[in-house]
Amino acid sequence: MSSTNPLRRYAMKVNRYPDWLSRKLLTWMFRFKVKLTRTVSLDILHTDLTSVTFRQKNYKKVQNHIGSVHAAGMALLAESATGFIVGVNLPGDKLPLIKSMKLNYVKRATGDMQAVASLTEQQIAQMQQQDKGEVLVKVIVTDAHNIEPVVCEMLWAWVPKKRR
Repeated sequence: MSSTNPLRRYAMKVNRYPDWLSRKLLTWMFRFKVKLTRTVSLDILHTDLTSVTFRQKNYKKVQNHIGSVHAAGMALLAESATGFIVGVNLPGDKLPLIKSMKLNYVKRATGDMQAVASLTEQQIAQMQQQDKGEVLVKVIVTDAHNIEPVVCEMLWAWVPKKRR
C-alpha cells in the first residue's frame, strides 16, 4: 500500500479475532460509517480483503409489497459490498466513488439476501498503482434459495483525496 488505509488496517486487525467477533466488529464499523446500512441492518459475514460477503435479512422494514427484500434494499446490498471491497484495497490517499450501478431484476427473491463482491489481483494492483481510475467490481446477489434474482454491474472510480 502506497499510503496507509485505516479501513484496511482495521479489517486486518479484526480478522485475527474469532469469526463471531470479527463479523460483529466489521459490521459495527461499517454501520457507523455508512448510516443507511445501520437503518436496514446490513451485516458483514466475512472478508479476506479480496472478497467480502454481506447479508440483508428479510426484515419487515426492508420488505416490498410482496414480502421480499425491496429492490432498493438489494441495490444497497450490492453497492455496500462492492464499496467495502474497493475501500479496503485503495491506498489511504484515494477516495472511492460509485460511478454507475446497473441492476437487472430477473427473478422474484425470497428470504434473506446475500452479496459476494470480489476483486482480482490485477484490479487491486491497478488501484494501487494509478492515481485515478475505475474498476468494474464483480458482485453476485443471491436469495435464501441460492437464486440470483438481480444481476448487478457496479462501476467504481477513485480519485486523490483533496487536501484542505
